[in-house]
Amino acid sequence: MRIQGLVVTTALVCGGWAAHAQDIMEAYNLSNLQSQGTASSIGYGGALGSLGGDFAGISVNPAGLGIYKTSEFTFTPSLKVNGTSSDYLSNTTMDNNTRFNVNNVGFIFNSNSGRHRRRHRNSDWSSVSFAIGMNRMADFNLNSTYSGNNYKNSATQAMAADANDNNANVSTQGTLAYMGYQTFLINQNTTTGLYESAVPISNGTKQVKTIEQRGGINEFLMSLGGSYRDKLMLGISVGIPFVDYERNITYSETALSGAAANPGAFQSFTYGNNLNVYGAGFNVKLGAIYKFNDLLRVGAAFHSPTYYQLTDVSDPSITANSGGYQTSYVVGSGQYDLPENQFNYGFTTPWRGILSATLTLRNLGFVTADYEYVDYSSMRYIYPSGIDENTGYSYQDEETAMNQEIKSNYQAASDVRLGVGIKLTRFLTVRAGAGYYQSPYKTSDFNGDRLDLSAGIGFKANHFFADLGMVHSMYKNEDAPYSIENVTDVPTALTSYNLNNVALTFGVRY
Repeated sequence: MRIQGLVVTTALVCGGWAAHAQDIMEAYNLSNLQSQGTASSIGYGGALGSLGGDFAGISVNPAGLGIYKTSEFTFTPSLKVNGTSSDYLSNTTMDNNTRFNVNNVGFIFNSNSGRHRRRHRNSDWSSVSFAIGMNRMADFNLNSTYSGNNYKNSATQAMAADANDNNANVSTQGTLAYMGYQTFLINQNTTTGLYESAVPISNGTKQVKTIEQRGGINEFLMSLGGSYRDKLMLGISVGIPFVDYERNITYSETALSGAAANPGAFQSFTYGNNLNVYGAGFNVKLGAIYKFNDLLRVGAAFHSPTYYQLTDVSDPSITANSGGYQTSYVVGSGQYDLPENQFNYGFTTPWRGILSATLTLRNLGFVTADYEYVDYSSMRYIYPSGIDENTGYSYQDEETAMNQEIKSNYQAASDVRLGVGIKLTRFLTVRAGAGYYQSPYKTSDFNGDRLDLSAGIGFKANHFFADLGMVHSMYKNEDAPYSIENVTDVPTALTSYNLNNVALTFGVRY
């Protein structure tokens, strides 16, 4: 059985009272992939499509392997320092998160290295490389909190609406109606027979929502690429991304007035939901780079959709002090047990295409740019056959409804990345870059555009190199803590995100 969740969505229109652990925000997290990168790729804005010669670039255009003339090992640790500022009901709340990760580790084996050098000396394929390793493609580590005083509505109204839609829900473990009724947050009107909120809404409640996200997507890859007559570079990469995503959400309401003087009245309630998503997928990337001359080369790459098999595990809980009763319903609590939810399903990300160009300024450096197209409306959940014990609907009907919601709220997006590298000396290069990522949402109110600004510096000797890079990302998004049927004035929080990724790459060429 999957439990109907309260406050499970961190953004977008489905608010927090979704019928699935899966939601359209989870779909976007799984599809919004961007290589966290080596320090050098971060420094020039992630514009990797035609530049080549960088392990992170294999996840953008595997034809970049054709640039290599030696074998290589790279390792990139990174530090993520992220901050959020949320405005909700005229109140501003700050939150932050610091996390250490490994962005990539990889080996590249080149045909011109060691005993293989003579084999390709007279071949049209002047260089062939095989790569194996890991790139971090998404990082979910974020904290955000918002709070404010609400005198117009309450999340308990959604519990009452669920009970009125289907009275049997008050005795069905895991439904919103069940949790609200068993904790005395909703009552049945003896005159009308309808369920109503027990919260004195007009007296006001302090509402607080906290979101903690952890984990990421690490892609294990194997890639083959080469250079034909030093003009045409071709490459193919097979990726196996592993998802490890944890989202812990806590939502609470506390009475502002009257409750302290009346112990028999509503005092407070706290709802929590811990969601873990894990699984693996499969994709293929194809790429080409053509070198017109020593100054100009252009590239193109195609990424197939990633086909995932995933498992969601959701642990809901609710604690209330209402009507003189203190009750607590958590997973594994015995008498007041809420069952842990586990659900296996498939998911398909969009395909994406990338066009790019690099202008090399001889001994001065280079300018490089990427254009990326991705249609987020094509994201798809794939549910198993059977009947959902919680709703009574077939999983296929729920799959259709979820995918229609994705199509209704998401659109195709165009992303642009620009990078510059300037050689200060034979051994030292400075880098700068920027990236603009168009909002994937059809409704502009969700403020999904993102801007990245980056810089870096690199040192290169004969067989050793070290790079330092930093990127600062900025975007905004809206979130409603809950949604209530036929209620349009549920408040929303506007959250500003300021994310920082500092990476240090160590590499050896041989």
